Amino acid sequence: MDAQDLRALQAPLKDKYKDAPETAVVTLKARGALDDSGIACKVETGRALVEAGLHPATGGPGTQACSGDMLLEALVACAGVTLKAVATALEFKLRGGTVSAEGDLDFRGTLGVAKDAPVGFRAIRLRFDLDTDEPAERIATLTKLTERYCVVYQTLANPPPMALSIETGA
Repeated sequence: MDAQDLRALQAPLKDKYKDAPETAVVTLKARGALDDSGIACKVETGRALVEAGLHPATGGPGTQACSGDMLLEALVACAGVTLKAVATALEFKLRGGTVSAEGDLDFRGTLGVAKDAPVGFRAIRLRFDLDTDEPAERIATLTKLTERYCVVYQTLANPPPMALSIETGA
């Protein structure tokens, strides 16, 4: 896909969203089933079923997906797709590359061992290693726009209000 194809694909959507902003709001959903035989949750990804469980640092067997890893994987996926879309729109010469994310967790927080230890990531680092000859100013533009338009990056950097509820079948 080139820049012209991308613009042609997105132009009617952009026009629709300008004319009717409410149509741009889409509720994405995720669903999982609690495993009745172990400490796990089977998450429907739309493509496959992923079984998430405890990380080995919290007593898990290490055979199930860790939700922290899944969060980083979602960031990598979103940032990678966003960078490719921005590069396409900018006609940025990109021969290839990799995207990686790593985050630091202090499991004392999630295990309730230390009240001063955060529950969740202390820091997350997202990195692109690109195969390109583009000048530094074009790379800076690509970086800025990728950061600006990556949904997962922006959600982590600027968390929205969240709510948790529990309902019972009784």
